[in-house]
Amino acid sequence: MTSANPPLPEVPPGYAVGVGMRSGLPAEAILHAIREVLGQALIQCLATVDRRAHEPGLVKAAESLGVPLLTYRPRELSQVPVPNPSARTAEALGTPSVAEAAALLAASAAQLTVAKHAVGGVTIAAAAIHR
Repeated sequence: MTSANPPLPEVPPGYAVGVGMRSGLPAEAILHAIREVLGQALIQCLATVDRRAHEPGLVKAAESLGVPLLTYRPRELSQVPVPNPSARTAEALGTPSVAEAAALLAASAAQLTVAKHAVGGVTIAAAAIHR
């Protein structure tokens, strides 16, 4: 006699969260923006442009979430097609997108789950990680 196994519950995907921000923002502002946009979603990493790699607030936010902080050169980010490019960001950083492009690169995804949202000087975008 064989018994059918009940279906496993569907595990929600984790998210790669792209972060664009002004310099000097505290971790609390970054964490607030992430939760404002994503609620209690499972975050697997934060991702941004390389010039923010040592930004204290961003480093602390990643540590608070217990996730890695991934960084990308502007040239890498600029090669990612995004739905909401910014001429201002392109002029300032050499890439038309930080949050959206970084989320897509970090998730190895072709599509965003959450397009960019700005909250208090922090721009958040997310892409699901299906691995």
